[in-house]
Amino acid sequence: MATIIPVASFDCVVFGATGDLTTRKLLPALYYRFKDGQIPGTSRIIGASRSEMSAEAFRERARDAIKRFVPAGDVAEDKLAAFLDHLDYVAVDGAGDDGWEDLAAKLAERPDQVRPYYLATSPDLYGSICQNLSNHGLIGEKSRVVLEKPIGKDLKSARAINDAVGKVFPEEQIFRIDHYLGKETVQNLLALRFANTIFERLWTADVIDHVQITVGETVGVEGRAGYYDTSGALRDMVQNHMLQLLCLMAMESPLSLDANSVRDEKLKVLRALKPITPHDVQSVTVRGQYAAGAVAGQPVAGYRADLGNEADSRTETFVALKLEVQSWRWAGVPFYLRTGKRLPQKLSEIVVQFRASPFSIFPAESFGREPNRLVIRLQPEEGIKLEVMTKDPGPGGMRLRPTNLDISFEETFKQRYPDAYERLLMDVVRGNATLFMRRDEVEVAWAWADSLLKAWADRPEPPRPYAAGSWGPTAAIALIERDGRTWHEEIR
Repeated sequence: MATIIPVASFDCVVFGATGDLTTRKLLPALYYRFKDGQIPGTSRIIGASRSEMSAEAFRERARDAIKRFVPAGDVAEDKLAAFLDHLDYVAVDGAGDDGWEDLAAKLAERPDQVRPYYLATSPDLYGSICQNLSNHGLIGEKSRVVLEKPIGKDLKSARAINDAVGKVFPEEQIFRIDHYLGKETVQNLLALRFANTIFERLWTADVIDHVQITVGETVGVEGRAGYYDTSGALRDMVQNHMLQLLCLMAMESPLSLDANSVRDEKLKVLRALKPITPHDVQSVTVRGQYAAGAVAGQPVAGYRADLGNEADSRTETFVALKLEVQSWRWAGVPFYLRTGKRLPQKLSEIVVQFRASPFSIFPAESFGREPNRLVIRLQPEEGIKLEVMTKDPGPGGMRLRPTNLDISFEETFKQRYPDAYERLLMDVVRGNATLFMRRDEVEVAWAWADSLLKAWADRPEPPRPYAAGSWGPTAAIALIERDGRTWHEEIR
């Protein structure tokens, strides 16, 4: 059983308290941390939004959210009732003047509390909310502000947001959240690489043939069509989630687990990414858009129909990339990334493909000469699998076959693993920024993404169609297979 270490008492103000993120993720995450005894009884969660609502009405909304998004077996009525007692609500206009005096009066009741401000709102409001917090004297040494992605839609807008927030909050109090970095397996990447010499000694271009990172979704755009059609897969997934995973795979060992030591090494990887130019954009990138098809045996519409009209949208719902990290450790090792909506399964995984042995003492007919492979599963089942060659049991000569050394975290440790938001919210209270993005990380990632967006714009082509329920356009298969490699597609 894991040891639960309580955090300091806090007043967490959630702006956008009636929104989808708060309902689906934040309230359930905070409930779990309270249920496990990690949130002190003197803490408060204060909802804030423009909607006029009583505190009791907000508590009822929270009750409904937890009943809906937390498994019934995890809902203890006494714990839920106690948790709801710690919820409060203030009607506040993030972009205007209304409600701020009421919020200030409520926070003044406990001036010594740690104060996380979670901005679960449109990024357009980040600057005005932070300025209002400053104008009303609500920022102190124990304050933190949490920014949800997207931090802008390009480098220019990201800088504008960072400037607006940075005008009133020092960098060490700004927490740019990427929930992928809160996943147990993502954090285990640090342990896997830097606590096990067996892997760190192998983490070089001499031993690794290539790396694959796949983030697949079975859903379409659903209720996010308006946002998604101005964003697309590159901005929505690659620029943040996937580049962060790539950084953790490719970074050098930090001097310590201090937040800035870790983020300094990730920044070096981002700066070492080879830009994609108009000259090579067609050979190392694929853009796709899902058409009608079937997912899990059910027919689904195409992207344009999901938009609510049949407009000629050129927004990509799928991206495949071949990237290069220009460093001594990784020279010549391609990183293949792909992400998309309406794929066959919800899946996030990293595959490290080791090089084949240069010579084999075994006869060719004894096995298919499968090189070793390390598969790191982020979802749906967090775990690590190492594929090795072993002798097939029984008489009849030396026959070899690949065998898995498989670690499922939930089965191995026999406990529920906290959701990423649970872990990250508690890190905010602690002031631990290791798993959050620093300003320079965000801006260097956007600079790289902007160069790719420009390369696509310079050679305008519509995204390639792919049937919903497939692994994307056939061009994505060609992207990796022309290098003599293949995507890892183990259907579970």
